[in-house]
Amino acid sequence: MNLPSRSRPDDATDPVRVGVVGVGVMGADHARRIAHRVTDAVLAGVCDPVPGRASAAVPGARVFASPEELISSPEVDAVLIASPGAAHEEQVLACLAAGKYVLCEKPLTLTVSSARRLVAAEAAGGRPLVQVGFMRRFDPAYTRLHGLLPSVGRLLVVHNVHRNVSAPASFTSEMIVRDSLVHEVDVCRWLFADEIATVRVLSPTPSGLAPVGVQDPQVAIFEMAGGGIATTGVFVNSQVGYEVRCEAVGETDSLFVPAVRPLAASFLTRFASAYDIEVQAWVSACRRGVVVGPRLQDGLAATAATEAGVRSLRNGGKPVAVSDVF
Repeated sequence: MNLPSRSRPDDATDPVRVGVVGVGVMGADHARRIAHRVTDAVLAGVCDPVPGRASAAVPGARVFASPEELISSPEVDAVLIASPGAAHEEQVLACLAAGKYVLCEKPLTLTVSSARRLVAAEAAGGRPLVQVGFMRRFDPAYTRLHGLLPSVGRLLVVHNVHRNVSAPASFTSEMIVRDSLVHEVDVCRWLFADEIATVRVLSPTPSGLAPVGVQDPQVAIFEMAGGGIATTGVFVNSQVGYEVRCEAVGETDSLFVPAVRPLAASFLTRFASAYDIEVQAWVSACRRGVVVGPRLQDGLAATAATEAGVRSLRNGGKPVAVSDVF
C-alpha cells in the first residue's frame, strides 16, 4: 500500500502503517497510542538514537536502525516525527521526498529559514503532506471555546497560563519560549484568526527552584496584527502540577478553558484525549489522502513568533516585530 499515490478516498481500505521517529517521552506515548488506541492504523516500527530505548517503547515492535531506513521503508506508509526540533528539517524533507504523510511534533523547526525550506519543499511537491503537532486545537475544552467565540463578539484579549511541575536541567530559558510558549503562540493565532505582530517576553526574578541561569517564570505579551492582545505566564518549575488555563475576552462575554482539578502530573495526562483525537484525525486524513489540522505554514508562523520571543528575552523584554525575523 502506498497511501500518497491513491487517487480516490474510497481506495483507502487497509490500515495505515505508521513509523515513529524518536521515542522519548512524547514519541513513546505516540507509539503506544498507535499500537493500542488508534483505529485503522498499525505500528510499523520505531527508531531512536538512544540504545535500547526503541525496543523498550513498544515491546515487539520492529526497530529500524535509523530515521532514513524507517522513512524509506516500503513497509511504512506515514511517519510520526517526535525527535528533537533540530532534527526535524532533515527528517521532514526525507518524508516529502518519499511522498509520505507526516505528523511532526512541535516545534516544527528551530529557525525561520529551515521552516521556510520545508514550506517550499512541500509546495514544490504539489500537494500537502505535513500536519504539525499543535494538539490543543484537538482538545475538547479548547475546541469548545473556539466554537463559541462568535457568541462573545469581537475577540479583544486572551489570557493564558502554562505551568509545569518541573523541567529537565537541560531546559534553557530559550527552550521555555521555543518548546513551551510555542503552544500559546498557535492557540492565539487560532483563536484570533490573526497573525502575531510583535512579541515581548519579560522575565521577573527567577524562581529559586529553577536551574541556575534559567529565566523562569516568563511573561509573554503578543500584539496581534488586528489589534488584539494576548498574555501568557509560563512557569516550567512551578512545583505544583501541570496547569493550563485560557480566558478569551470578547466584547460581550468571556470564555474559559479552566485548569483541570486536581492538577495533572504532566502534559501527557492533561492532554491525553487531545493527543488521541489528534493522531486519530491524522490517520483518518491519511486514509482519505488529505491533511487536516495545523499545516506547515502554521509551523512557520509559530517558529517566527518564538524566534521574536527569544530575541525579546535576550534584549531585556523589548518588543520585537515578528516581521523582523523573516
